[in-house]
Amino acid sequence: MNLKNDAVTEKKVCCPGSGCCDAPSEANADAEKVREIVRDGYSKIAVGGGWTAGELGKTASACCTPSKAGGGCCGPATFSPEQLAKAIGYSTDELETVPDSANMGLSCGNPTALASLRAGEVVLDLGSGGGFDCFIAGPKVGSTGRVIGVDMTPEMVSKARGNLAWYRQTTGLANVEFRLGEIEHLPVADASVDVVISNCVLNLAPDQSVVWKDLARVLKPGGRVAISDLVLLRPLPASVRVDVEALVGCVAGAALITDIQAWATAAGLSDVRIDRKPGYVDAMTDWQDPLYRAIIAKLGPGEKIGDYVSSADISAVKR
Repeated sequence: MNLKNDAVTEKKVCCPGSGCCDAPSEANADAEKVREIVRDGYSKIAVGGGWTAGELGKTASACCTPSKAGGGCCGPATFSPEQLAKAIGYSTDELETVPDSANMGLSCGNPTALASLRAGEVVLDLGSGGGFDCFIAGPKVGSTGRVIGVDMTPEMVSKARGNLAWYRQTTGLANVEFRLGEIEHLPVADASVDVVISNCVLNLAPDQSVVWKDLARVLKPGGRVAISDLVLLRPLPASVRVDVEALVGCVAGAALITDIQAWATAAGLSDVRIDRKPGYVDAMTDWQDPLYRAIIAKLGPGEKIGDYVSSADISAVKR
C-alpha cells in the first residue's frame, strides 16, 4: 500500500443480477485504511494513551506514547508542548487563551499568525484536534466572528468541546464550535468561510488534491488559505514513506512542493505561496524526538531529515 497521496478512484465491476455498478477500487480501500490508521492513532493521543504500530496491524520501529511532557505523537520528555509552541512562533499572550489540554504538541507552525485574522471573519480549522488553533483564532476574530473546527476523530472533537467552557470563561467569547467530519468532505456550506487554516494535518489525508478542492468550495470569493504543514523537498525513501509512525507524525504523507502548488491551482486558488520554515524540523532533530531519530536511522550516510522535509507556511487566495 502506498500511503502517500493514493488516488481515490472507482472502477466498473459486475454486480450479480443487475449489470454493472460503481464499486470501490483497491485505491479506495487503501485510502480508507490510511484513515483508519490515522483515526486510531489520534484517538489514542486524544485520550492520553499510547499506541503501537502492532496494534494497527503494521510494523514500525518504536511506539508512540504521548504525554503531557512530550511533544505530540512521538515526543520525548525533553520538551513540553508549550516549549514547542513558542519555538514555532506562538506568543505567550496567545497561549494564555488556550486550555492546557488543547495543546498536545501536534503543531509545526502558527497558521493563525500567517492568516492575519481580522474581527468579524469566519475561520475554518481543518483537523482541529483539541481546539488549539481555534482557541487562538477566536479572540482575533472577536464576538462578531466565528471559528469552526473540523476533525474526523470523535475523541478529539469531544476533547475540544470539553475545553469550550474554559475558553468561554477565560475570554468571555462564545464564537468557537467543533464539528465531526473528514477534511476531504467538510461539513460546511459552500462559500461560507473567509479563512481556512490548518496545522500539520493535510499530510494525514490519503489524497490531498481532494482536500484542496473541498477547502476551495467552502471559501468565499476572495477568501484565503493559511496552512502550516510539512512539505517534501524530494521524495522520501520507501522505508520512511510506509512507516505508520511517520504517517501519524505527518512525515510519510508529506507532499512535494510542486504537487501542492498544482493541487491548489487546480482547485481554483491563486497567489499560491509556499515559504519553507526549517526551524521545526531542526528543533525536533535537536530535541532528539523519537520519531525523527527513527527516520534518521533509515536515511543514507550523511543524510539529514532536512534534506527531505521542511515545515512550511502555505498561503493562497480564492479566485
